[in-house]
Amino acid sequence: MTAVVKVGSSSLTLPDGGVDAQAIGQICSQVADMVMAGNVVVVVTSGAIAAGWAALGGGTRPADLATLQAVSAIGQHRLMRVYDDSLARAGLHVGQVLLASIDFADRRQYLQARQTLGRLLELGVVPVVNENDATSDDEIRFGDNDRLAALVAQMVAADVLVLLTDAPGLLSVDPKLSSTGTLIEEVVEIDHRIEAVAGGAGSEAGSGGMASKLAAAKIASWSGIRTVIADAARPGVISAALSGEAGVGTVVRPRGSRLPQRKLWIAFAIGAAGTVVVDEGARSALVGADASLLPAGVLEVHGDFDAGEAVEIAGPDGIVFAKGLARSSSERVAAWAGQRTDAIPAGSPVEVVHRDDLVVLV
Repeated sequence: MTAVVKVGSSSLTLPDGGVDAQAIGQICSQVADMVMAGNVVVVVTSGAIAAGWAALGGGTRPADLATLQAVSAIGQHRLMRVYDDSLARAGLHVGQVLLASIDFADRRQYLQARQTLGRLLELGVVPVVNENDATSDDEIRFGDNDRLAALVAQMVAADVLVLLTDAPGLLSVDPKLSSTGTLIEEVVEIDHRIEAVAGGAGSEAGSGGMASKLAAAKIASWSGIRTVIADAARPGVISAALSGEAGVGTVVRPRGSRLPQRKLWIAFAIGAAGTVVVDEGARSALVGADASLLPAGVLEVHGDFDAGEAVEIAGPDGIVFAKGLARSSSERVAAWAGQRTDAIPAGSPVEVVHRDDLVVLV
């Protein structure tokens, strides 16, 4: 079994913000047990900024990007040293992998990152992944490692994604509003009702929260990956999550089939540069007939995009139902909107989005 285990800052840091070596040691001990049992495990960790800020004396966490980047550079090696020491006790080697959004947005870099992770796993190394906070630009950074973990799980074709946090899982009532909530043990489909009970951002130490974990679980579900959201402090939590033990946390079931890797990349790894609004006939053709999007079905174009960039596709009601790679620029698509295929200039792509580059998200 291939598993991606993500551990949040709140589960890895002491009250003063420093690295909790004992907590990391417990997680690594479980990871080692799973590896020794024949499983493949990738760890996605938070905590570099928290560790770096604590090393500088702590206090109110900074908010400006330059300081956060610098603090991450201070904390990252401190965090990795604890992981390295902890896994070395079990005779395992650690491979540090720092990823940024561009590593997923650019297809060539995506394939390179996937190759690197794959080779580390072939060598019996435990990859420990974190966002490259020291250089990530504010406009393109992930914002939380839950989404990063889901994208890594997709990249390595994982069987299960384990999101460890300081809560037992998704509760029926937002714990910030009431203490009466009970654990939701299974989610078959993430809908608006489920998203509503997830609440907002999490602890001060991190940038995620239950809402970001559900968003990550949604990516994993579309990738055919089971997700378990569970308490990092629960004894044997990783083994229980991998084995499917009842009550270990909230289990989000995968969809029936996994999309091809390239379409997963289009759907979730790259950001959309614009939106193409289509009529009802085009929506029906794209959803029900596996068709390409033609200019005749286009009503409006929003945003500024070039050929090859990702665009969201929305119906006349404004609801996004698909995503794909545009074959022409936003200027050309807008100029050709509503026109028949035979009216498109010779030599130009007749499809706005070809079906091979399109993913229906409903």
